Amino acid sequence: MQRNDIDAGRAFDWGRASADYAKYRDIYPAAFYQKIRDLGLCGPGQRVLDLGTGTGVLPRHLYPYGAVFTGTDISERQISMAKALARDAGMEIDFRCMPAEQLSFPEGTFDVVTACQCFVYFDHDLLAPRLSRLLARPGRFAVLYMAWLPEEDDVAAASEKLILQYNPVWTGCGETRRPIEVPAVYRQYFEVEREELFDLSVPFTRESWNGRIKACRGIEASLSEDEVRRFDGEHRALLARIAPPRFDIRHYAAITVLRAKPA
Repeated sequence: MQRNDIDAGRAFDWGRASADYAKYRDIYPAAFYQKIRDLGLCGPGQRVLDLGTGTGVLPRHLYPYGAVFTGTDISERQISMAKALARDAGMEIDFRCMPAEQLSFPEGTFDVVTACQCFVYFDHDLLAPRLSRLLARPGRFAVLYMAWLPEEDDVAAASEKLILQYNPVWTGCGETRRPIEVPAVYRQYFEVEREELFDLSVPFTRESWNGRIKACRGIEASLSEDEVRRFDGEHRALLARIAPPRFDIRHYAAITVLRAKPA
């Protein structure tokens, strides 16, 4: 994928990070999933489409609550990993490799659509009307996001600084609490039902934080194998100097729920 407004147009491929993504990015705490459930999303009998599903983290964690999940992603490697993880867990989840902007399901197929950590990558002019058609009424589109807070966490700040040494154009740095920015095109098809901002504390070890950082867009999804190896060694050494064996990283989460307007 390549976007001029992301990383100065530097290409990235999440499939290159699939193995570490599956191992180290399944980190949303229980409070994150509980908030989704408290909003009446992904519950018994609901038909849910998870866009940009990656390795299927969201569907797999919410699967026990009774929703029927479909997950889509543009990366074949991510979808292959999602299928394997779901199969190993005994979960029946329909994972498909397809761009969100080209979803080909019949009208009214889903009650809920979710997009976690991926909303920024879509062509919204194409996606907004397509989602409106795919949602049964009253259908909802939930956009979810979680990020560490480098201004409030020294370990996160030091890791970001090292990422930028290897990838100076990476635009995933410097996060602060902010609601999700919803492009104006969605107003034609949706109304804002709910906006949530809340803090989360996420536990890590040096190993798991190194893996989490390595599996970000700025490193494994963008850099050469040699650069990733060098980053890995340097980041491990950094963590050995500044981080205890176990620690928490302060994050914030944002959720915006859009309700589809009557057809």
